[in-house]
Amino acid sequence: MIDKAKARRGLALVFTTLLLDVIGFGIIMPVLPAYLSELTGASISEAAIEGGWLFFVYAAMQFFFAPLIGNLSDRFGRRPILLASVLTFAIDNLICAIAWSYPVLFIGRVLAGISGASYSTSSAYIADVSTDENRARNFGLLGIAFGVGFVIGPVLGGLLGTFGPRVPFYFAAGLAFANFLVALFFLPETLEQQHRRSFDWRRANPLGALKQMRNYPGIGWIGLVFFLMTLGHMMYPAVWAFVSTYRYGWSETEIGLSLGAFGLCGAIIMATVLPRVVRTLGEWRTAAIGLGFTAASAFGYAFAWQGWMVYAVIVAGCLEALADPPLRSLAAAKVPPSAQGELQGAMTSIFSITSIITPILYTAIFSWFTGPSAPVVFAGAPYVVGGIFLALSLLVFITKVTKPTLKEVNAAPAAEGAGR
Repeated sequence: MIDKAKARRGLALVFTTLLLDVIGFGIIMPVLPAYLSELTGASISEAAIEGGWLFFVYAAMQFFFAPLIGNLSDRFGRRPILLASVLTFAIDNLICAIAWSYPVLFIGRVLAGISGASYSTSSAYIADVSTDENRARNFGLLGIAFGVGFVIGPVLGGLLGTFGPRVPFYFAAGLAFANFLVALFFLPETLEQQHRRSFDWRRANPLGALKQMRNYPGIGWIGLVFFLMTLGHMMYPAVWAFVSTYRYGWSETEIGLSLGAFGLCGAIIMATVLPRVVRTLGEWRTAAIGLGFTAASAFGYAFAWQGWMVYAVIVAGCLEALADPPLRSLAAAKVPPSAQGELQGAMTSIFSITSIITPILYTAIFSWFTGPSAPVVFAGAPYVVGGIFLALSLLVFITKVTKPTLKEVNAAPAAEGAGR
């Protein structure tokens, strides 16, 4: 492992990189309905479908590129892959800002999906500098970055959106380029030469990466839990803005504030509650608590028929932020250093599979239950479907996922050798 001072600097810079990326992503969410209406002239229900396809292509690119990028980072190190991804994200936002038609915006989201696949490298970076004692806490930094980013990004996007729906894209492009410059000069490398491995195309694709994970005991069940959890949780980016516009008549600023509150509560929980709960209850129980609150929150949003109720659910269900970091830590504990990039690439592919499915699924459900031929007008229908998937993830977790044992951790290098 690298020395402690370098590890702290690396964690701080990866946190900053992720934070700025999430801010850049969150900035555009409040203005997406208005921007799509401007480009296509569609109604809110119709624009939701167009927005679904944008999320679809973003996720599809992540699905195909995350294992490739993760494997490249295992071969060449984390730093060059992160730098290339951040620069691509800046270019993507610039394309989206100047888009003169929906197809051009679509191309921009293709590049965004490719650059977004760097999340696997960021996760591997954190695994590189972590120990068994601080791994869950360090993975919590990912959640904090997302939480704080979704406080600043949507609120800022809502405010910038008052000057026009393209303005947030220009701002996000500038932010991403500034992020690239900071990382270029200060981001250290964390994967030592002795832990790097040769690049193998058979492992650098979604199916190959997922197949390789079978060599590590227990990873399959964690992967299924992660799949079901993200399948349910991805309803939020898919339909939050559309449900809020339709159900409560919220403006871009009000949508941004609600997303900001959601992110703020999650960040507070990860920064203050997560370390204490993990230390007291352990990773397994912490993940179970988080999954339970995640499922309950989804049903709460489904039946929040007034705007103030959304904020009540955000506060009451904020412990859902406890779910993701311990799940990632439980998985990372079963895999050796030379395969952390591959593991995180595989998990990002699982995330991307759900991200491919959910934009089309949830926006179609929203459009069906709010359109002129709706059997019952119910804008909360997507949240009900998501809540069912989240409840299933909790069920699988408590019945199939066991705590990592010392034997499994020590056996990881042998399993890696068997997989080559």
